[in-house]
Amino acid sequence: MTPNPLIGHKLGLGTWQMGESRSEESIEIKAVTHALEIGYRLIDTAEMYASGGAERVVGKAIRSFGVARRRELTLVSKVLPSNASYQKTIKVCHEIIDRMDCDYLDVFLLHWQGHYPYEETLNAFIELRDRGLIRSWGASNFDSAELKTWLDCEKSLGVHKQCVTNQVYYALCARGIEFDLKPWMQAQGMPVMAYSPLGTGELARNTRLKELGEPLGISAAQLALAWLLQKTGVVAIPKSSDLRRLEQNFAASEIVLSAEILQMLDRLYEPPKRKQPLAMI
Repeated sequence: MTPNPLIGHKLGLGTWQMGESRSEESIEIKAVTHALEIGYRLIDTAEMYASGGAERVVGKAIRSFGVARRRELTLVSKVLPSNASYQKTIKVCHEIIDRMDCDYLDVFLLHWQGHYPYEETLNAFIELRDRGLIRSWGASNFDSAELKTWLDCEKSLGVHKQCVTNQVYYALCARGIEFDLKPWMQAQGMPVMAYSPLGTGELARNTRLKELGEPLGISAAQLALAWLLQKTGVVAIPKSSDLRRLEQNFAASEIVLSAEILQMLDRLYEPPKRKQPLAMI
């Protein structure tokens, strides 16, 4: 079995909403390039983001960073459920690789479940892996029942437990997966990819988090991100085009929060006491 390419990563760069404006393109390319230069090695994108625009931004940043250094990076992209048929999945993967000029993807995800049978998408993933176009695959926005069904389909196809991740919305203000999904994934040895780890921006603006962070010399955003990065089996992928915020987010991976601070955060945002519908943005 191929090693999970997410193992060893705690922090990556999200690219949702990049590539949507020509006037912002140079800023976004510079931001992604800067992220790579300061040490980010995981980039998450998707065909849906600006209809491939975000992938083009990533591709241009990789060329600026150095195509020869591609193997240092872990690149993740996603196929839309409307394109998750056998033929379309393969076609989309080729298009993504062309946009990113990267030869292969490290992880290819089904963005969320649609009407195509899992077996059909999985057969395409297997074909792409066998061709060397992807190294591994996973799911996104799957709750426990859907993920278990996906793994059952893998087993029936003879590729048991090769789903390397499930990317879901997980943040201090959205802790629902802690009740059942995250513990079950941990039992499978499957990391959670946490998108929007600062919520929709509200955690960075939270007054109480700011007050808790000030004595520690960190921002509200860094506090919320550090909380998530201390979780076992979690890879956070905050998005930013601001160079200073990219640096602050990266620095958050080195912050260790005390038990007292963690308890305070639990009081502010209580862990779930019952099963909740899977949160999505």
